Amino acid sequence: MMMSKVLRFGKRQLHTIVSRDMIKPSSPTPCHLKAYNLSVYDQLAPSAYMPIVAFYPSSNIFQSPHDTTLELKNSLSQTLTQYYPFAGRLKENSPSYVDCNDNGVEFIEASNENMLSDFLQHSKHQELDQMFPNDLICFHSFLKLGDNKQEDSITCPLSVQVNHFACGGVAVATSLHHKFGDARSIFNFINHWARVNAALFHSRDIKDASLVNPHLIYYQNRNTNLPEMMASRSRVGCVTTSFSFPNEKLKELKAKVTAMTVESGQPIMNPTRVEVLTWLIHKCAIRANTKTNSGGFTPTGMAFPVDMRNILVEKLPGTTIGNIILMINVPTRNESEFEPHMTIGELRKRKTQFQSIRNFEAATRPIDEMSTETILEISNGLNNYYVYSSLCGFPTYGIDFGWGKPVKVTMGGTMKNFILLMDTPNDDGIEATVCLEEQDMKTFQNDPELLAFC
Repeated sequence: MMMSKVLRFGKRQLHTIVSRDMIKPSSPTPCHLKAYNLSVYDQLAPSAYMPIVAFYPSSNIFQSPHDTTLELKNSLSQTLTQYYPFAGRLKENSPSYVDCNDNGVEFIEASNENMLSDFLQHSKHQELDQMFPNDLICFHSFLKLGDNKQEDSITCPLSVQVNHFACGGVAVATSLHHKFGDARSIFNFINHWARVNAALFHSRDIKDASLVNPHLIYYQNRNTNLPEMMASRSRVGCVTTSFSFPNEKLKELKAKVTAMTVESGQPIMNPTRVEVLTWLIHKCAIRANTKTNSGGFTPTGMAFPVDMRNILVEKLPGTTIGNIILMINVPTRNESEFEPHMTIGELRKRKTQFQSIRNFEAATRPIDEMSTETILEISNGLNNYYVYSSLCGFPTYGIDFGWGKPVKVTMGGTMKNFILLMDTPNDDGIEATVCLEEQDMKTFQNDPELLAFC
């Protein structure tokens, strides 16, 4: 048994790593599937991790922590046979393909002396970091299983940490390297793993797991070495805070936005919750940043990752694995562009343009035609943009390992000027997780217009 990664509060030990193991697929990957080529969008993805953690209260379904952990290891092994690239390795000096060598996924078990309810109620967002394996969180230090200074350094695609609380509650944290998939990919994987676990150990129908079977696209090897997008983002000097917006308040906000656009002469009818909340947050964030800069407005923009699976003419299965996303970029160069008819209108216009793309292959052609210099120029321009990622409608609170649904699901380790939107646990609103520079956050979290809809 290995004891490490001890965090302390005063003299009290809080969080301890108990054990580490490597979980391999229960069946070996066939020889003809040993090389999994990455798409151009996978290659453009930053060397970051997408960390998702789901918290479960104590239940009489649970056995001892050891038995629960053993269940999860066995079901993970079964699940990895279909997600075999996640058990492979990516060489940093040739990031165009995955060596599907079945080396496995690191599985870490940890104990936390807090009660789960106390942890969720009193901890700051940064304290979620300890829940994740090897600090593999968004835009952090990107720890590798090899020495990243070596030419042959390798990246472990997926790591898992199971955290046991003093009350018997459990937090299951999963970190997927962004080059292997987007947010939809990791939620598909976690839901599949949960259904396999429920079927194997809690008398659920194994057919349930087949509903989320992965769809892998097999690309030709392009032998390219594309630069990463937004690779220089960090969260140094930033603060992350969550805000809850009830549906009733969002309804009021939608009415306000509709009235404002009608008055402007460019009406936007039936704006969505995500559209109006994004507009509000962006307006308040820029107002905070302008105050920090002594009233000086800084041109910036809004970036929206858009899931292509369901908007292409030739739609892809929702369970498609990979980075199946396009980025909508809406510049906000002056204060007049913060009017909702401009920001929301431009967002809708760009999304409509994407709906004319025939298939995923057609979506990759513009990237193939770009030079490295052009890609770097676009990436550098996006570094100052606010990124808005909506997971609303994702199967976040349906992740059931056989113990019931989670009481909290969130992402750890966000980056500067990043806003994550997720449904609340009871689907009665939207929770916005906002990461801003510390001085900006002090103003932002006290903005009367923002607080009017919280």
